[in-house]
Amino acid sequence: METVTLTGLLHKAAAEFPARRALSVSGKFDLTHAQLQHIIDHAASLLIASGIHPGDVVALTFPNTVELVIMFLAVIRCRATAAPLNSAYTAEEFEFYLSDSESKLLLIPAEGIKPAEAAASKLNIPLVSAALQDENSKITLSSNPESNIDSVNQLVNDPADVSLFLHTSGTTSRPKGVPLTQLNLGTSVLNIKSVYELTESDSTVIVLPLFHVHGLLAGLLSSLVSGAAVTLPAAGRFSASTFWTDMIKYNATWYTAVPTIHQIILDRHESKPEPEYPELRFIRSCSASLAPSILERLEAAFGAPVLEAYAMTEASHLMASNPLPNNGPHKAGSVGKPVGQEMAILNEQGEIQPPNANGEVCIRGLNVTKGYKNNPEANKSAFQFGWFHTGDVGFFDSDGYLHLVGRIKELINRGGEKISPIEVDAVLLAHPDVAQAVAFGVPDEKYGEQINCAVIPREGVSLDEAEITKYCKRNLASFKVPKKVFITDSVPKTATGKIQRRIVAEHFLTQMSAAKVPKFGA
Repeated sequence: METVTLTGLLHKAAAEFPARRALSVSGKFDLTHAQLQHIIDHAASLLIASGIHPGDVVALTFPNTVELVIMFLAVIRCRATAAPLNSAYTAEEFEFYLSDSESKLLLIPAEGIKPAEAAASKLNIPLVSAALQDENSKITLSSNPESNIDSVNQLVNDPADVSLFLHTSGTTSRPKGVPLTQLNLGTSVLNIKSVYELTESDSTVIVLPLFHVHGLLAGLLSSLVSGAAVTLPAAGRFSASTFWTDMIKYNATWYTAVPTIHQIILDRHESKPEPEYPELRFIRSCSASLAPSILERLEAAFGAPVLEAYAMTEASHLMASNPLPNNGPHKAGSVGKPVGQEMAILNEQGEIQPPNANGEVCIRGLNVTKGYKNNPEANKSAFQFGWFHTGDVGFFDSDGYLHLVGRIKELINRGGEKISPIEVDAVLLAHPDVAQAVAFGVPDEKYGEQINCAVIPREGVSLDEAEITKYCKRNLASFKVPKKVFITDSVPKTATGKIQRRIVAEHFLTQMSAAKVPKFGA
C-alpha cells in the first residue's frame, strides 16, 4: 500500500480502460481515459518547459472546467504541488493564499479572473491561461512554451511527493495550510472506490467545486481511478435546471453533494418534477450534517439509498461512511463506519472511550496529512497520543457506527463551506466606524449554519446593517458575508470579560424567529 501514488492509479485505469469514457463536458465533448492521460502528459510537458520543477507550488483558479481537471493532474504529474483556489475570492484573499502557499505560477482560464490577476501582479507571480478547444486538441498555454514529452516520461512520481495544498479555516485568523501527498490521495481514492464499489460501469455528474476535497476526491478522482466516467456541467458549476438532464444523458449511477444541494434538488423535484429519473445505485451526502428528514425525502423521491459520510481536508477527504445496502444498514443521523483507517473516540487524557460515550473523534492512517505547513502550534494540538484530532465530538454506537454530536472548534459550517469567525471579525474590525464586532454561527434550515454578526459602532457614529453588508461584500468572498448584522451597544461577555461566540449567538437568536438547532458535523 505504501507504494501507492495517485498518478500511478490513474495510469493503471487508463491502461485497463483506454477506450471507456473518462470525462465529458456536458453537450460539448467526451474524452476517453487514454485521451485524457495523453492530454495530461502533454500539459505536464508544457509546465516543465515553463520552468516548473518538482516541489514547486502551482496555483489554479477556474470554474469546474476540463482545463482545471487537466491542469490539476498535469501539475501533479510534474511532481509539483497543485493549489486550487476558489475563483470567487477577493483580490485580498487571493493575495493571502498565493503568498501563503508560496506559489510559483498561477493558472487561470482564457477569459481571466480579475481579482486573481490583480493579486498575482502585486506578488510578481507569473500568470498563464490554459485552454482546450475540443477532444482532438491539446492544451494551449498563453505563454506558448515548447513541449518535450520525454521530459515527462523521465519523471517518476513518488508516494511522498506533496501533490495537493489546500487551506482549512482554523479558529484563528490564519487559515491552516494542509499538504497532501501522492500516498495520501492515492490511499483516499482507493478507500472511496472500495466503500462505494465503484467500477468502470459507474458514471457521475460533478455538482461540487473542485477546489475542495469533496468534489475533487470523492467525485472526480475516485471515478477516474475506477475507470468510471465523470461529467462536468456546461456552466462550469452546479445548475438545478440541467442536473437531471445531464444525469440521464450521461447514464449516471450515483452522485455526491452537500446537504444544501440535496435540498435544492429536492425543492426542484417537488415544484417541477422531471418526467423520469435515472436508476441510481446510491446518493452520497457529506461535508455537513444531513437532517434525517431530508435523507428520508431524498430516498422517497429518487428511490436510491442515501449514504451519509464524514470527511475532512486533513484526511484527504473520507474518514467514515454508511455502507451500501448489500454491506449493512445505513442509519439516518449517523455518518457510518470508519473506512480504510483507524478511528477512536478519545477523552482529554487520550484514553479510548467505550461505545455510546462521547469524546473527540481521532484518526490515523495513510490518508492523513503529516501536518500543517509552517504551523508547529496547530500540529502540536492536532497530533497527540499518536492520533490526529479532528476537533469533532462524537460517539460510536453498539454497532460501530459513528454519531457526531458537536464540535470543539468554532468554525461556522455553511453548507459544507467552513468559515473562520475570527477572519470575519478581522474584516469587520477594519471598518473605520466599528468599535467591536463578533461573528457567529446560527442554525439555518437550508445551509445547516449561517453566519451572523454583532457590531458595536464607534461612539457618536450611526451605522446600519446595509453599510456593514456592503463593506463585507467588498472584502470577503460571498459565502463569508454575514446574512444578518445586529447593530448593538453591547454584547454578552463572561465573568472574565471574554466573548464566547455560543453565548453571543444564543443572545441574538432570541431576537430572531426560533429555528431548530442542527447537529454539527465536519
